[in-house]
Amino acid sequence: QVHLIESGGDLLQAGGSLRLSCAASGRTLSSYGMGWFRQVPGKAREFVAAISKSGSYTDYADSVKDRFTISRDSAKTTVYLQMNSLNSVDTATYYCAARPSPSARWIGRWESDYWYWGQGTQVTVSS
Repeated sequence: QVHLIESGGDLLQAGGSLRLSCAASGRTLSSYGMGWFRQVPGKAREFVAAISKSGSYTDYADSVKDRFTISRDSAKTTVYLQMNSLNSVDTATYYCAARPSPSARWIGRWESDYWYWGQGTQVTVSS
């Protein structure tokens, strides 16, 4: 079992930036492919970004491409989501997800790709 903990959510104004973090309690994430998803009440959870276990491969939803950046630290203990140029449509609960990676290049875009989920962190962008 992997216990993921997200942090960094906040209330901020449109145009601002925020960095979310995701860490696993008591272990590194070096062998896991990681993803970020978001959800607003009444809507399905949607893919935001993903990164391979090596950190060499990334993927983004079209809606956040060129604004958000997913990364992982060299010690592979934390995964980040840097969010720039935020606007009201980015308001959501953001979830971190993990899966033991089947290959060095593996990236998951679907909820069903992932085995473990965090509890979420709220991001609210006021216009």
